[in-house]
Amino acid sequence: MPPAAETVPDRGEGARTEAERPGAPDGGGSRPREQRFLVRVRRSTRVRAAAAAALLTCLVLCLGGLLAGSHPFGPTTRNTVDLGQQYLPFHAHWRRVLLGQADGDLFVNWSAGFGSNFLGDYGTYLSSPFDLLVVVFPADRIELALYVITAAKITAAGAAMAVLLLRLRRGPWQVAAVLGAAYALCGWTLNYGTTVPMWLDGLLAFPLLCLVGEWARSGRRPVLGPLVVALAWYANFYTAYMATLGAAIVLTVRLLTEPGPARRRLAGLLRASRAVLLGIGLATPLVLVIYLATKTADPTPEVTFTAVAWTEVFARLLPATASVASPALFIGTPALALALTLPFNSTVALRTRLVWTAAIVLVALSLQWGPTHLLWHAGASPNGIPYRQAFVLCGLLLIAAWLSTARGLPPLPALLGGAAVLAALAFAARGSLVVDRWTYPAFAAALALAALAAVAVLLARRYAVGVKALPALAVLLLVVAQAGEAAVTGGRIAELSLAQVHWSPRVGPWQEDMRRAVADKDAWPRHRTDPGELPGGNDVLLVGGQSSEYYSSLTAESYNRTLSALGFGFWAKGRHLTTLDNPVTDAIFSIGTRMRSEPAAPVTPDTLPEADITVTDTPVPPLVTVRPDVRLPARGTDFGESAFANQELLLGSRVYTVPEQVRRTDGPGGATTLTASCPAGSGVWLWAPELQATAALAGERPVSFFGGLPSVQGPMRTLGTVPASGSVRVELRGDEPPSLPRQPLGCLDRERLDTAVRQLTATGATDVRVSGHTLTAELPAGSTGTAVIAVPRVSGWYCAAGGAAPTPAQSYLGLLAVPLDSTTTSVTCTFRPPGLRAGGAIGAVALLVLLALGLRGRLGGGRGGRFARRAPRVHLESASGSSDGK
Repeated sequence: MPPAAETVPDRGEGARTEAERPGAPDGGGSRPREQRFLVRVRRSTRVRAAAAAALLTCLVLCLGGLLAGSHPFGPTTRNTVDLGQQYLPFHAHWRRVLLGQADGDLFVNWSAGFGSNFLGDYGTYLSSPFDLLVVVFPADRIELALYVITAAKITAAGAAMAVLLLRLRRGPWQVAAVLGAAYALCGWTLNYGTTVPMWLDGLLAFPLLCLVGEWARSGRRPVLGPLVVALAWYANFYTAYMATLGAAIVLTVRLLTEPGPARRRLAGLLRASRAVLLGIGLATPLVLVIYLATKTADPTPEVTFTAVAWTEVFARLLPATASVASPALFIGTPALALALTLPFNSTVALRTRLVWTAAIVLVALSLQWGPTHLLWHAGASPNGIPYRQAFVLCGLLLIAAWLSTARGLPPLPALLGGAAVLAALAFAARGSLVVDRWTYPAFAAALALAALAAVAVLLARRYAVGVKALPALAVLLLVVAQAGEAAVTGGRIAELSLAQVHWSPRVGPWQEDMRRAVADKDAWPRHRTDPGELPGGNDVLLVGGQSSEYYSSLTAESYNRTLSALGFGFWAKGRHLTTLDNPVTDAIFSIGTRMRSEPAAPVTPDTLPEADITVTDTPVPPLVTVRPDVRLPARGTDFGESAFANQELLLGSRVYTVPEQVRRTDGPGGATTLTASCPAGSGVWLWAPELQATAALAGERPVSFFGGLPSVQGPMRTLGTVPASGSVRVELRGDEPPSLPRQPLGCLDRERLDTAVRQLTATGATDVRVSGHTLTAELPAGSTGTAVIAVPRVSGWYCAAGGAAPTPAQSYLGLLAVPLDSTTTSVTCTFRPPGLRAGGAIGAVALLVLLALGLRGRLGGGRGGRFARRAPRVHLESASGSSDGK
């Protein structure tokens, strides 16, 4: 590799110039001219490295998308799994919130989940500063906005890593830029981060938190350090936690390899701990809200971690491999080869080699051991991707590559040793199921280019020919090898993911037509407008309206329990509630306008056709109804096993005929026949949450059911109208005899339902107003009993009758409820996210401590406080002097 252009030689681990010394003046005539010049050189070098890393990262990321033909470089959707069902719609809603166009505010999202805790979702999905970029894009370019946000996060991570590498050890900025880009484009990013963009804040946080550790070691930036920690935890506390653990490992290694007295190391450790505690304290107002929301979220089934075979781990170091079940550790073959030379590199201090190698090996082992797996994931083994912390190991490997290369190409024995280990890893991975047809060709091509780069440097070093041209050629070959391999890997992962997992189509004419239809009919809060089933998930956040549709990691357990009991369906083990096209639940939740749509052509990953949209307006009660016969606490009114009876209980009227006798006949091949009797002209509804089959009422078209508990619950669906004979015959056709509830059939009497709606409307609220996170309803004079508000009773709601003081809201069968007396003429409910006040108090204390710390530093005339002022003075060395700390 080329020499460290425009840098001074490294003086060893922990050595610092006078300009870097804690407590040194920050400018002015007292600083020697040579010191000021060297500081400017180092800053200029880091800026160059950061800019080059950012540019290279962005170009390669875009090239990978071009190779895959994915949006915005091709017609193919990027919206796989949660990218299309969570992040895209949440960003669309966030744009409307920022522009003041949303139903709700930062506390409440009235569009999804019949009213959900938006501050928790904001902290989980949208709190990164990069997410503010959504306002730059028009509403119909939300996919492009999300791609730009994703690319910006990845690009910033590459730049931050390049700066960190030069802070750890001075060396050629060109190589630091390439390795910074390699970190940003690691397998973790390409396989996980691009489709879970909220985790990318952790990718950026790791090098930034490592820089905080470096500042703490040198006693510098006592105020900026905690602010960086706070920003990392605020942006995404989940991956920031992992990044903090990784940064702690880097700091520990740095302290163990640093020469000098133990007292100075302890001082650095204490300063780092202070920065982390203050930073987390500053982020607590949001972090505590998210934490408490997870405590009330619908629990997913417990997961027992099982380590994958080491063959799979080794395979994930290679290019063009994709899997969510094994750690994505690809960093590029040249970078990996350089990292593997560190244990054999005699130009690096022995203690440095041993400690860094041991740290990397231990971190790799920690990915595969149950207790440390839980430590990395904050005590809870996650559903889905079990190796979410793998970006930390990728970062450590790239730091190792830099430490072995910063002073130039490693010696030939080190190169041979690293190559031997690399060959062994590649050979061991040959039987892995994740190895793609592109894996070994890309690996071989990148390795060949890296070898040519090494030969160029060796020729320049040995024969003193092409002293400038050959090292420049070596860097060019390194760039081509890393960039080409990363682009191929990104493209192949995108193609493989699309073929292997669930995807949502691109945003297109279907959603655009529905958005216009909803805007034309929206009457919130007089009643709700439900856009119905759409091709993605959470699409109500894309097109507008107010629906039960809601998919979040923070979906409240009480909300899922209520809607599941009423016959609603869900995905994702209960955290993705779907809409239910049922007139009884429409009346309960005041859905006065319902949209139904069907695609005009098949939906593919490349196209989303126009849709045929029908609009149905139905009289429904207001959002707030009065139940004179309900007294709270309503004992003995829990939901039962029958979804039909549960709907009637919440509606307050009998509207179904549920056959007492349903005869079941199982035939061959999974065919089942249900027969019963119902009043002629009533509507037949089938409630079968576990059914995976089609169901057809005699003479009607088959209807598909997609249940599969515990992951998926199918919704109640209509099959048709009872014939004049009153005989109900339903044919079920599936792969095996179905599991059905005790009362699978219900026959709806629309006249009874219309009567119930008129009664609830007559006694319900005369006016309903919604402002941000507050709902106010005016009631008829003399209202008694209980006001039932068609909003899920999740933790955080406070309600009051008339002018009384707000108290925690009561619940009636999972909905907000307020006791009334004959003098009550209004009710008001306000949502306050749980944890906001307590978190705000902790954050205020942390801010006061930080301000005091900054004030003390200024009054003390230095940057680092008491420990820094006592740090030993380290004088400048001559331009030719260097040391490796051996």
